Amino acid sequence: MSFSLFLPVALALVMFGLGLTLTGADLRRVARSPKAAAITLACQMLVLPVVGFGLVLLFDLPAELAVGAMLLAASPGGSSASLFSHLAGGDVALNIAVTALNSVLALVTLPIVVDLSMTYFLGAGKEIGIQADKLAQVFAGVLVPVGLGMWVRHRYSGWAQRMAGPVKVAAIVVLFVVVTTAVVTQWTVFVAHLGGVGLLALLFCVCCLVIGYLVPRAFRVAREQAIASAMEIGIHNGVLAIAVAVSVLGSPTMAIPAAVYGIVMNFPTAVAAWLFGRGRR
Repeated sequence: MSFSLFLPVALALVMFGLGLTLTGADLRRVARSPKAAAITLACQMLVLPVVGFGLVLLFDLPAELAVGAMLLAASPGGSSASLFSHLAGGDVALNIAVTALNSVLALVTLPIVVDLSMTYFLGAGKEIGIQADKLAQVFAGVLVPVGLGMWVRHRYSGWAQRMAGPVKVAAIVVLFVVVTTAVVTQWTVFVAHLGGVGLLALLFCVCCLVIGYLVPRAFRVAREQAIASAMEIGIHNGVLAIAVAVSVLGSPTMAIPAAVYGIVMNFPTAVAAWLFGRGRR
């Protein structure tokens, strides 16, 4: 199976695992207390693309890598955010619900950010066109597995709860395989720009974690929900970003920022989880 064919399967598995942990009660809980979710989503959709754009200009990345970095900035939260949030003492239910909601909203926001980025960095008339049918296929690979996972959780609750852990482990393994494959297939580009892209990815993750925690706290959101927001904003769906870069935009080079981010984001996120957990104790 080629990398481009493996990506939809990998993305579906990751999102099915998310669906297994999501219930209607989680969504209703967020609907009853929408403040934290609204702030998190606003930061994700409005603030992070601006932060990503500033970092791209600061590091003066080549055009395709710049678009790839903006694609990463516009991607929704990753499913592992709930795991780090649990370790840090965050509101895991908020993570799960916001990840699902953000994945739906990204249907609109992600193409807008990517299209504007391609126009700015590649120049008018030189864009790598977004193929609507392929983009729809990618997001169907996000929403359908989540819905299927939720149905399984509702219909076969005991089995779903037993399988949630193994499926999450499998999703982490799949994420590792996707990131590694993206790096290997573009090894020359990866090595040539590792310093700039790696440092940008590290700073972007740190900025996301700080913004994700401090902005909700400034609006007097509870600490547990602010921690969940930090993890939600700090951890992006790298598999989705890579899938869009490779399958929709046809540019493996654009997948490099997401692949590098998938490696380096674990370090500041683990430190943040430890600090949050230490503060709770």
